[in-house]
Amino acid sequence: MALRTGTGPRRTVSACAVGLAASAVLTLYAAPAGPSPTAPEDGPGVTTTASAAPGTGSPTAPAVAPGPSSIGPGTVTETAGAGLCTAGFVLTAGDRTFLAQAAHCGGTGDETETDGCTSATVPLGTPVTVRGDRGAVTGTLAWSSWNTMQARGETAPDTCAYNDLALVELPAGAEPSVGAAVPFFGGPTEVRTTPLPAGSPVYGLANPPGSDGERTVAARAGAVAGDVGGGWGHAVYTLEPGVAGESGSPLLDEQGRAVGVLSSLSTTADRPSIEYTNLGRALDYAARTDGPAGLAPVPGPAFTATPAGVDPRELTTPAGPGVAG
Repeated sequence: MALRTGTGPRRTVSACAVGLAASAVLTLYAAPAGPSPTAPEDGPGVTTTASAAPGTGSPTAPAVAPGPSSIGPGTVTETAGAGLCTAGFVLTAGDRTFLAQAAHCGGTGDETETDGCTSATVPLGTPVTVRGDRGAVTGTLAWSSWNTMQARGETAPDTCAYNDLALVELPAGAEPSVGAAVPFFGGPTEVRTTPLPAGSPVYGLANPPGSDGERTVAARAGAVAGDVGGGWGHAVYTLEPGVAGESGSPLLDEQGRAVGVLSSLSTTADRPSIEYTNLGRALDYAARTDGPAGLAPVPGPAFTATPAGVDPRELTTPAGPGVAG
């Protein structure tokens, strides 16, 4: 998918891109050291509104490492026939393992198609290449909010515009290469379910391409500008702007809670911002519709807002419209 510019009150540019080298490489950095959280007795995931289907039992959960590994948040994903993006959080449902990415990473329409209820998209089952730092694996598009909204005839404007979450199922046997840690910061600790006040510090990942097309993940910090789409998304100001190919990348709050996945780059405000889909609301939508039963993010290691080896100046949170300096 090419860069997309929406029309109307929400004028955005998608952060998903195509035409980049298929051999793009991701260099992962180690997450901070710290004790791994204890998993709940009924599975390794953090509790969300999703629940196991009645009478199905609890399949053995995959052995996903809490710490950094070859595949996890920040990994490059490439959806066949669509776009190149950046993986968000690791999730499990029963014995299945997924990487989150933005639903529009599977979009096949032109740059004006930003509505998830009407925009063209690849079907479920489409191959997705996941490029870890020790080699690539091929996953499949297992669930997408865009596909579900279109199948259900969803029409609510905010839902159609900001419900932007997809799940890439990793192949059986890939778990030893999968880690839940968000590079640099650690976490996630759990899913945030409360509003994010304007000015709140948040932490995520940048994944810009170098001159040779190779991508190296970097730490990013920002300040919340406010909610968008009636709470379906969060607008975030950062010192460095987002770039194409970062769609799907994770966002954490100041306690390491999972907040969202990168959806779009806004050009409407006095200062451009990055917009993230509200992960808690997107997971709730998946649970209420046809998402995998028992879906939940895998906890990572202890969170820190001051990771070792990162220049504190790179984590400065900017002031902007609606944000106290």
